[in-house]
Amino acid sequence: MATTSKVNGTAGSGIPENVPPVSCPLADEPTEIASNISFHAKYSPHFSPFKFEPEQAYFSTAESVRDRLIQQWNETYLHYHKTDPKQTYYLSMEYLQGRALTNAIGNLEIQGAYADALNKLGHDLEEIVEQEKDAALGNGGLGRLASCFLDSMATLNLPAWGYGLRYRYGLFKQRITKDGQEELAEDWLEKFSPWEIVRHDVTFPIRFFGHVEVHPSGSRKWVGGELVQALAYDVPIPGYKTKNTNSLRLWEAKACAEDFNLFQFNDGQYESAGQLHSRAQQICAVLYPGDATESGKLLRLKQQFFLCSASLQDIIFRFKERKDGKGSWQWSDFPSKVAVQLNDTHPTLAIPELMRLLMDEEGLGWDEAWDVTTRTVAYTNHTVLPEALEKWSQAVMWKLLPRHMEIIEEIDKRFMAVVHTSRTDLESKLPSMRILDNNPQKPVVRMANLCVVSSHTVNGVAQLHSDILKSELFADYVSIWPKKFQNKTNGITPRRWLRFCSPELSSIITKWLKTDQWVTNLDLLAGLCKFADNEDLQNEWASAKMANKQRLAQYIFRVTGESIDPNSLFDIQVKRIHEYKRQLLNILGVIYRYKKLKGMSPEERRKTTPRTVMIGGKAFATYTNAKRIVKLVNDVGDVVNTDPEVNDYLK
Repeated sequence: MATTSKVNGTAGSGIPENVPPVSCPLADEPTEIASNISFHAKYSPHFSPFKFEPEQAYFSTAESVRDRLIQQWNETYLHYHKTDPKQTYYLSMEYLQGRALTNAIGNLEIQGAYADALNKLGHDLEEIVEQEKDAALGNGGLGRLASCFLDSMATLNLPAWGYGLRYRYGLFKQRITKDGQEELAEDWLEKFSPWEIVRHDVTFPIRFFGHVEVHPSGSRKWVGGELVQALAYDVPIPGYKTKNTNSLRLWEAKACAEDFNLFQFNDGQYESAGQLHSRAQQICAVLYPGDATESGKLLRLKQQFFLCSASLQDIIFRFKERKDGKGSWQWSDFPSKVAVQLNDTHPTLAIPELMRLLMDEEGLGWDEAWDVTTRTVAYTNHTVLPEALEKWSQAVMWKLLPRHMEIIEEIDKRFMAVVHTSRTDLESKLPSMRILDNNPQKPVVRMANLCVVSSHTVNGVAQLHSDILKSELFADYVSIWPKKFQNKTNGITPRRWLRFCSPELSSIITKWLKTDQWVTNLDLLAGLCKFADNEDLQNEWASAKMANKQRLAQYIFRVTGESIDPNSLFDIQVKRIHEYKRQLLNILGVIYRYKKLKGMSPEERRKTTPRTVMIGGKAFATYTNAKRIVKLVNDVGDVVNTDPEVNDYLK
């Protein structure tokens, strides 16, 4: 006779017996939520049935939250399909999403209920949250801006989708050794991501190489070359206190079964047999692969085009799908329904690709296609350093994207004609303003120039930055199109970066403002000014800050073995390691401070403010000077942190 094994009052699964596995996808109550988590552990299993350790609990919890998100997601999709509003499509090579679980339960306002539910299952929410691996889709500020925009647009109930690539190994996982930084492949997809949903019905063909056929009618068609498939994976982006749930659609590159050469494989030619599969997998393997070699440059350009082509084919498909059965429509309606925002120059190829799709696939003439494209596309610039602006070798572009180079040549030719006829005063500036730099030593395509010429709006990401764009970098274009340039200051989401990551401080703010509406309107924080001298507020504020500092000190001790004083001044700089970002200046300041402390008497040291300096960030794998800065920071740490004379004053 079969019996149920019992382990510490649990069924054999490791889940308490008093929590039955029952599907409750929209549960609000902790008891029902616990049952839904238990249901996923039992009926959506990814592990052996006898375990319910933190890792297993995390995946089941994420799937339980995802149930709720899917309901809102489907309702959002249906609503926008019916109402057919103008929709923003944000194209970015990077998204620095951060962990999704805290954000989702926070935005859905079910944080407390999930904490209670996990307690019933013998787990602690904070421990479960720690099990999640960051989605390895981004690198720096550009990727974090993209993710903040997605959160903000969802919260504002705006119809907006993000498009990106599903990088299997990300940029890299950083390991610090005695030699400095070591790069390892990210393992965020080693098991799977519970937040993404593969859409097997959403695939588009993406072509590389090949040649252009000219038909007797004069129309042109890009044919031949290499064809891979773009497959969509969707990640839900919930808004705060709203049902609106938008999508981040990530593309994966695949080859078809028919591209696998069975004859070659059975003949022992294993690598040749799966050549196209292997090349397809390379496209989404790594964020920013090294581009010092010809093959590295080709791969980066493939990535950029893959993102642009898949996204635009999808956008056009959705535009037509929403028009289906709703009477007649014209392509001139497209810009009143579609806004494409380019996050930096990485997605610039969206411009010639949209032109190609409209002319070669949809049969529009140049003038109509150009009118649609220039009213659809807008461009966000991220740098004023001329050497950092993207330029692609014309030879590489002709090889990989021959039809797009024809279109870029035509855009360049027509732009120069406009300047010749209407702005003769700018003719001397044309060599630097035009899109193609035909320098015989190194002919290139200037991607930023292509963006400025082809977009209806260009923005910088801070007032000073935008002013420099107008007065220096793009000054000549401003004289042609003064209304094209504007500013959009980078914001951050107060949900992730204050409400959820510092609950103690959040409740103090809410208590003193007598409202939590500051979470979606940061201007309300100005209301705290009138309490600035209030001792009660100051004490509460200081205790919340101290609680966070103690938590960080405990984390640092757990991870590094280094004990730090929570009462010391925390001096923190976390961003990409780069020569212009001043980490070198920072660490030289630490060396100076250390030497000054060493020269002081014990009495003099006691009068100084103890300080803990923390520097974090990744140096790009091939950026030698940045990696030397990483090594220097760690070497200075080794000296300072083992010196008992100064350790009470500097870590």
